[in-house]
Amino acid sequence: MLDLGSGAGIDCFLAARAVGPTGHVIGVDMTASMLERARANAGKIEATTVEFRLGEIEHLPVADETVDVIISNCVVNLSPDKPQVYREAYRVLRPGGRLMVSDLVLNGPLSDSVRKNVEMYVGCNSGAEQRDRYLEQIRGAGFTNVEVVSESGYAVGADAFADGSAERDAFAMVTSVKVRAVKR
Repeated sequence: MLDLGSGAGIDCFLAARAVGPTGHVIGVDMTASMLERARANAGKIEATTVEFRLGEIEHLPVADETVDVIISNCVVNLSPDKPQVYREAYRVLRPGGRLMVSDLVLNGPLSDSVRKNVEMYVGCNSGAEQRDRYLEQIRGAGFTNVEVVSESGYAVGADAFADGSAERDAFAMVTSVKVRAVKR
């Protein structure tokens, strides 16, 4: 199993439970400080089936067709090149491998001021892609059976912006989705 944007490793540790003692989980993160935290956390809980690698999700440090399942929790929307992320995911998955991502998508346009707002980007909003385009990017990488298995509104951080501001209003355009896909 591979976690894109593994951060401090929480999802990797949960995945390790799912794959059991004979499975293997790889977490990829682009920041050395997060890898340091993840590795320290792994040591504390004696997670011997989990490893963490430094890398960008657009250029995964993983060999071709070596992974059965890829997960990601609200990280792909931060990438400036989402199609490349999905091409890389496709490359490292074995035939029949599965992709399951939780991410943010847009259901309408954002103003230029919101798109350029660093707080909105770091909060995962302004980097989000239009819903249909996001799903098409996954299909465009070669995945089949692309399906949204659940979706809900997203307002995390909205209270940091004034009522009636463009930033606060932008949260009405953002939806959290869980997407499943398969490599044939």
